[in-house]
Order: sequence, then C-alpha cells, then structure tokens
Amino acid sequence: MQTAGMDQLPFSVHRRPNTRPLVIAHRGACLVAPPNSLAAFAAAIEAGADVAELDVTASLRVGHSEAELASDAPTLDEVLALLAASGVAVHVDMKAEGIERAVVAALMQHDLVGRSVVSTTWPASLRRLVHSNPDVPRALGYPRDRLSVSRLHWPRAVTRVGAAALRSVLPVRLPVLAAISRADVLALHHSMISPKVVLAAHRRGIAVFAWTVNDPVVASRFAAIGVDGIVTDDPAGIRVVLGE
Repeated sequence: MQTAGMDQLPFSVHRRPNTRPLVIAHRGACLVAPPNSLAAFAAAIEAGADVAELDVTASLRVGHSEAELASDAPTLDEVLALLAASGVAVHVDMKAEGIERAVVAALMQHDLVGRSVVSTTWPASLRRLVHSNPDVPRALGYPRDRLSVSRLHWPRAVTRVGAAALRSVLPVRLPVLAAISRADVLALHHSMISPKVVLAAHRRGIAVFAWTVNDPVVASRFAAIGVDGIVTDDPAGIRVVLGE
C-alpha cells in the first residue's frame, strides 16, 4: 500500500516539489508490534508508510544486533518478500560490515532495487555498495550510534549546547561526509537538523532523512524546511500530520 498522491510516482529518496516527506516506518510500525518483526512490517504496510526501515545483522537476520535478535527474528529474505508484495519501499540499515553484496543480491532477487535505499554508518561500506550495484541509493547514518544515542532522550544524553555546536559545523562537514561515503542521503539524528543543514545537503544533490521523529510538531517543522524523509515509530500518526 502506497500513500495516495505519491503511489503513481517512481520511488525517489529526493522529495519532489509540492509533496510531503516520505514517511519511513522505523523497524516497522514498532509502536504496534515488536520492532523488526514481521508483524511490525505488516502494520507499517497497513499504516500506509511509504518506506519500511529494517535493521539487518551479519547473519542476514532482521534485528538491531546479533545480541538482541529475538528467537523468532525473521530473515532478510522473509521481510523483503513481504514488502515486495506490498508496494512499500524498503530502507535496509546494515548493522555490520561485509554484507553489502548479500544485501544487494537480496534486493535484486525480490526486484526491489528500484524502490530501496541502503544505509550504514561506515563510509567504506557505502563505497562497497557502489561496486555491488551503483543503482541502489546509499544513505550515511550520522552520528554513528555507538552509544545507542537513538535510544536515549535527546538532549538529556548530549546537552543542547553540544547539539547546537554539531549543527553549526555540519554544513561544513557535509561535503567531506558525502565525498568519503558516496552517499545519496544523509540520515541524521533529528537534533542535527536545521534549515542550513538541509539547504547545504540539497545544494549538493543529497537528500536528508530525519530519525527518529514521533513528535507531530517536530515532523511538521521538518517538512516545512524541506526534509526528504521522516523516520518514525508511528507512521500512521505522522502520515496524518503531514497529510497525503
């Protein structure tokens, strides 16, 4: 199920004129079902998400890390089969290096290259993706989530002053980040995003995804400054906020 008004257009990581940002279901609709479960991805489809984001580990099972895999964690193949039949696009977040070829092969097997994006925090991994299949859009996650920043309340974990400092230098860092990673998308923690950051990225032809955004006010603000995709635990709610 694709969002009305956008389902007739080919998938693109770049926001088209007069459209809203992509609504990207973070690990499926994980407010409704366990994250990265088949039930969560089915719920994301039902919610009308444009894209379903999933984490894939070194064993090609879907979960945030090998240590956290549920006993019934689905395989990458199982999740892609479900999403391929739905029409929803796929955002594969690689949690390990060295699986680039396997991920691309799985996308090709399910005919998903044309409606997918693959992300990681390792620039070298994105460069390897170019050699595996240059047609797969590549996203660089930033900052690297080594300390599970995405699971903490921001800016309790990092001060507002620190976040502001990072935002101020990011427009300068963007060319370097893009060059070393060959990224088509910068997938940024929501605290890193500002109008200057979005403008700097767009000037270089780079899309911007914001993660993880569940606050309707924040989602609306990001839509207004031109963010291309909003990663959320609540795809149904954010879709209502952003409209069709």
